[in-house]
Amino acid sequence: MCGIAGMIDWRAETSRDTLISIGQAMNDALFHRGPDSGDVWVDAASGIVLGQRRLAIIDLSPGGAQPMQSADGRYVINFNGEIYNYAEIRRELQAAGRGLSTQSDTEVLLEACALWGVEAAVRRAIGMFAIVLWDRATGTITLARDRLGVKPLYYAADAHRLIFASQLKAFRAVPGWAPTLDRDAIAGYLRHAYIGQPRSIYQEASKLAPGHIMVWRRGEAPRSICYWDIRDVAAAGQRVAARAPMSEAEAIEHLDALLRDAVRLRLIADVPVGAFLSGGIDSSTVAALMQVVGTSAAKTFSIGFREQGYDEAGHAAAVARHLDTDHTEFYVEPAHALDVIPQLPEWFDEPFADVSQIPTYLVSKLTRAHVTVALSGDGGDEVFAGYNRHLWGDRLAHGLASVPGVARHGAASLMRLMPPATLNRLAARLPRSWLPSQPGDKLEKLAGLIGEDSTGAVYRRMISQWQNPDDIVVSGAEPHDLAWDSGITAQFPDFVARMQVLDTATYLPDDILTKVDRATMAVGLEGRVPLLDHRVVEFAWSLPKSMKLRDGQGKWALRQVLDRYVPRALIDRPKMGFGVPIDAWLRGPLREWAESLLDPTRLAEEGLLRPVPIRRAWAEHLSGAKNWQYPLWTVLMLQAWSARWR
Repeated sequence: MCGIAGMIDWRAETSRDTLISIGQAMNDALFHRGPDSGDVWVDAASGIVLGQRRLAIIDLSPGGAQPMQSADGRYVINFNGEIYNYAEIRRELQAAGRGLSTQSDTEVLLEACALWGVEAAVRRAIGMFAIVLWDRATGTITLARDRLGVKPLYYAADAHRLIFASQLKAFRAVPGWAPTLDRDAIAGYLRHAYIGQPRSIYQEASKLAPGHIMVWRRGEAPRSICYWDIRDVAAAGQRVAARAPMSEAEAIEHLDALLRDAVRLRLIADVPVGAFLSGGIDSSTVAALMQVVGTSAAKTFSIGFREQGYDEAGHAAAVARHLDTDHTEFYVEPAHALDVIPQLPEWFDEPFADVSQIPTYLVSKLTRAHVTVALSGDGGDEVFAGYNRHLWGDRLAHGLASVPGVARHGAASLMRLMPPATLNRLAARLPRSWLPSQPGDKLEKLAGLIGEDSTGAVYRRMISQWQNPDDIVVSGAEPHDLAWDSGITAQFPDFVARMQVLDTATYLPDDILTKVDRATMAVGLEGRVPLLDHRVVEFAWSLPKSMKLRDGQGKWALRQVLDRYVPRALIDRPKMGFGVPIDAWLRGPLREWAESLLDPTRLAEEGLLRPVPIRRAWAEHLSGAKNWQYPLWTVLMLQAWSARWR
């Protein structure tokens, strides 16, 4: 795990000393990603510099350091991530006569690329990775990213040079880098709370898409190769499910074995390994399987909040006691979380507004005090249809077709009459087991959903912060991504399958995995995600919908596996997001901070956002008339980012 960066000047007009200086400065910007060591490699005749900051996980010796040259001297690699099946690939390389001098997965990946080519090498790999490979013989540079987008990789290319790095902040170390804001990307951000790939906050920079390889050669147009696409995987899996479905018993047995192997591989490290534990289905499955396949008691970590509706620490502790893990928990006071907020623009160096970035950082910081690697349960919702929107969407897809539009619109209007805060107070008198967290907010969202006239519009409303972001951004037009693509509707007529594909292609890499990467890397912790082993993802798509959604619950197959290790009574409860009480904090301890960022004069002078709709939402939020916490958080994080980086 590390941070990688570099540049190639296609004209080869940059001196060796300047290249070294650029590489070192880019490295310094990524120090937090690799605090153990760092180095640069330069070939001035070719105009290239590669830099890397190392967080040593496998083969802690200097032999595992990067940038690394192949045994024949032809290739140089920069690699961020882990190849979990490197021992198996190592044996293949040795059988082919390839000499290996270290125990590192970096050398295995490098020699695999040298022997088979990048595409063939990454197809063999089980892992998470962002790769930069320089071919000295042909003057070719190749960038590659893992299948699901666990590890980030940005690039900026023009006729004269190519810049690349794990995070955008490293680009600022390159002389002449003077980016311009992408206002269209900002409009998309205000809907999603993240900037979706391939765009970035800057017009001149892009994210390499998951499952893609990009190849540049001097004087030639770049080539793009897609070696793994969730749409193809899902379509192929659904054909298998329709043609030759497994029995339920066979499916659960196979899934259990796959998950055990995925966890086993992710325990391979030369440093201590632990796991995040919330007490939910996904993290509990990971922790349980760590106990089964590990050689010692799993170390688990959780944080709690004293505010009702946000605390899962008690559930996590109960699961930890049952599994007999070595468990550590920390209760967060508002002051702890509030101290984090000013630092967010530094770690998320383009606007990012998933409020769970705060607890994710806090649990990462707690965990890093004890271990260097942490397994997480991220990905379970996308892979096994676990989000509330999957359940609601399945019901609404049938309801939209059977209920007249007039009736649906009328019902939606009635549901909006009572403010969410009032509904939350009334719901507090009912047993918590009857209701999801924050029921008033969810009822208001449901009102918006039943008023829509198509499943495409329903999905967009489900994932939106601002429903009409073009009304907020000055001179910005929201890009229409996969959520507007009629082709994906035709390919996946079942609404749940379509939502899963869209979530996996967009929300997963650009929100969930971005959040985990930045929060863990901010404290020098490696995060690993066994539920996103591509073998697990591919198998899950071969299961029929009935093995995902059943009896009003998602993740049926995953629940059956977990039942083998943890009593259902410890897990069975309404789904709770990993969040913080931003709604109340904005009316209380964060009010002064927010007011300064939302000042109408400031907004008008900066010329990026329109003050009127933002101030209207702020006033309604402060009065309690409506809960605007998430749309306002997107504006606040954009403003905080702007204050740091514009």
